Amino acid sequence: MKTAWLVLFLAGLFEVGWAVALKYADGFTRLWPSALAIGGMLGSFVLLSLAMKQLPLGTAYTVWTGIGAVGSVIAGILLFKEPAAAGRIICMALILVGIAGLNFTER
Repeated sequence: MKTAWLVLFLAGLFEVGWAVALKYADGFTRLWPSALAIGGMLGSFVLLSLAMKQLPLGTAYTVWTGIGAVGSVIAGILLFKEPAAAGRIICMALILVGIAGLNFTER
């Protein structure tokens, strides 16, 4: 079961990666960022599907999207100078609390 959680975490990181690459792809007009975005999407989906062999659908999908959402906001702040307002940080914390809650209630 721990392996499934690790695979799911990696799937979430791939989701962040493809979102960042998509930003750099500029509407799929730049070849290498576009290729990285598509590769990241494929990797993310494959890893998610592998994790779902052992984890419930609702838990796996919610954790996957949560990692992607929080990671993308952090990447936006660090890479694209997006605002790091208190409200955004609080909302990210709430998402993380929800992810942790699903993890603990899964057992």
